[in-house]
Amino acid sequence: MLDLRIDNAEIYDGTGARPINGSLGIKSGRIVAIGEAKNDAKELLDANGLALMPGIIDNHTHYDAQITWDPFVNPSTSLGVTTIVMGNCGFTIAPCRPADRDLTIRNLTHVEGMPLKSLQEGINWGFESFAEYMDMLVKKGVGPNVAVFCGHSSIRTYVLGDDAHKRTATQREVRQMKEILREALRAGACGFSTTRSGQHNGEAGIPMPSRLADFDELQELSRVLKDVGYGTLMMTKGGDTSIQEIEHLASISGRPYLIAALLHSPMTPEKTFNDLEEIAGANERGSNLYGAVSPCPLTMEFTMHEPYLFEGLKVWNPLMKMNESEFKKTIRDKKFREKMRSELSIRAYRIFNGEWNKVKVTQVSNKDNLTLEGRDLASIAKKEGCDPLDYMFDLALAENLDTMFTATVMNSDEKAVGRMINHENALVSLSDAGAHLTFFCDAGYGLHLLGHWSRDLGVLSLSHAIKKLTSDPSKVFGIQKRGEIKLDYWADLLLFDPETVGRGELSRVHDLPADGSRLTTPARGVHGVWINGTMIADHKGMIPHAPTAGSVLRSFDP
Repeated sequence: MLDLRIDNAEIYDGTGARPINGSLGIKSGRIVAIGEAKNDAKELLDANGLALMPGIIDNHTHYDAQITWDPFVNPSTSLGVTTIVMGNCGFTIAPCRPADRDLTIRNLTHVEGMPLKSLQEGINWGFESFAEYMDMLVKKGVGPNVAVFCGHSSIRTYVLGDDAHKRTATQREVRQMKEILREALRAGACGFSTTRSGQHNGEAGIPMPSRLADFDELQELSRVLKDVGYGTLMMTKGGDTSIQEIEHLASISGRPYLIAALLHSPMTPEKTFNDLEEIAGANERGSNLYGAVSPCPLTMEFTMHEPYLFEGLKVWNPLMKMNESEFKKTIRDKKFREKMRSELSIRAYRIFNGEWNKVKVTQVSNKDNLTLEGRDLASIAKKEGCDPLDYMFDLALAENLDTMFTATVMNSDEKAVGRMINHENALVSLSDAGAHLTFFCDAGYGLHLLGHWSRDLGVLSLSHAIKKLTSDPSKVFGIQKRGEIKLDYWADLLLFDPETVGRGELSRVHDLPADGSRLTTPARGVHGVWINGTMIADHKGMIPHAPTAGSVLRSFDP
C-alpha cells in the first residue's frame, strides 16, 4: 500500500520534458509510481489538474545561523523550496572556536544584514568543528534537505584568528587550512565557497577574511577538491577577478565552479553578458563553469543606520568605521558630498550607480513628511531645486537617520535579465535567503520565475523554468536522487497553480530571536510542499507542527 497517491496532476518531471497528466505514488519517502499509480494508499489527494514538479533547490542561501534555531528556515519551505545549499560566499559559522564566536557574529551582522542581538541570542553553538556542526543539524532535525559549503572566511578565522582579515597566510597556515577543508569534505561538505567582492565587509568595514587570501592560497585550497574527487567550488568574484583566473582554479580542482553574482547594471550593460561568454569559452576548453544569475530585481530597503548599498564606493569606506556622531558630521559635510557625487559619476560595475529615480522614500519618522512616502528622490529633488544626494542626506539627518528608503539597484532591465536567465551557462540562483534580512527577501525567487518570467512574460516555457530550478542545480552540485520526478527518487514535491503562482508583497515581521525584524514574502498559488514524502506546507502556508522531514546531505555524486 502506498503512503500517498496524488491523482489528476499535471506532472513536470524536472528534465524540461513536456508534462504528463496522471498520478504519483509515494512510499517510504520515495516516488514508486508515475503516471498510472493505481495502488491503494493511506492518503489520497486529488490535484484537480494542478501542476506537480520537483521541489525547488535553492543553491544560494545563508541560513547557516538561522537553521540552528529555526529548522524550517522560514520562509523558504513555504515558498516551495525543498533543498537548500548554505554557506555561500564563504560566510559560514563552522568551524568556529569559542574565542572567535563574537567576531563571527559581528561579521555576519554586517555583511549579511542580520540583527546582532538575534544572532547573539539565537545561534546554538553546540559545535566547534565542521563535522560537529553537521552532526548537530542531524540531531536537531532540519525542515528542508540541507547541503553545506565549507566557507573560506571561517577556515581563515579558525587558523589565523584576528589576523584573518589583516594579512595573507603563511605556507604553514595554508597547510592547516587545507587539512580543515579536507576534513570538512570528508564530513559531508558539498564544496568550498569564497568571496573576493569589495562589497563584502565585516563590522566597521573590515574586509571579510577570504578577501585577504592571495592567489596561491586559493590554488592550494582548490587542489583539496581534486584530492578528494568531489565537491563544488563557489566564488562571489570581485571587480578585479577575471574569469580566466577562476577557470585556472577550476582546472586545478577538476570540479564545477559556480561564479556569483552576475547581476545586470545599466551603467555597464554588457559586462554580465561578457562574463557569460567568457564562461562559455572556458567550458569549450573543458572547464565546468556556471554563472549565477537572479530572476529578481535587486531591491533593498535601508536607512542611514545601515546603508549597505553604498559600501561599494571607495569614498564610503571610512564611514563604516565611524560612530554615529562622526557619521552624521561626515554626511553633512559638503566636501564629502562632492567626493561621493564625483565617484558616482564614474561608470563602474557596482550595486549603486546614482540612479536616484530608482530610490524612493518608503517610510518617514516625522509625520510632517508623510507626503514624501512613495516618491522617488530624483523627482522630489527636482521639485525642490536641489541635488538628490543632498536631499537624501538632509532628510535622513532631520529624522535622526530613521528615514526608510527603497532602492532598485540592479537587474531592473527585464529584457537583459530575460537574456541572462536563458543563457545556457547560467544557473538561476542568488536568492540570498537567510541573509540581508533587513534589506530584502528574494526567498521566493523560484515562484517569481514560474509566475512572472514563464507565465506573464513567456520568456521561457514552464517546463524549462522548472528545469532551471530543479535538475539543473541538482546536477551542478551532484545531489543524489533529487531534482527530478523519477522512480526511486526522493519525493520532494511542489504542487502549484500555474495561473496564480508567484510571490506576494513584502512585509516586515518581528519573529527573530530578541524580537529582531526581517522582511518576508508569502507564496501565491502554492497548494502543497512535500519533503521526503512528508507534507510540510499547503495553500495556507506552513502546516502547524509539521515534522522536520529533511535530510542533511553528506554524499554527492563525483
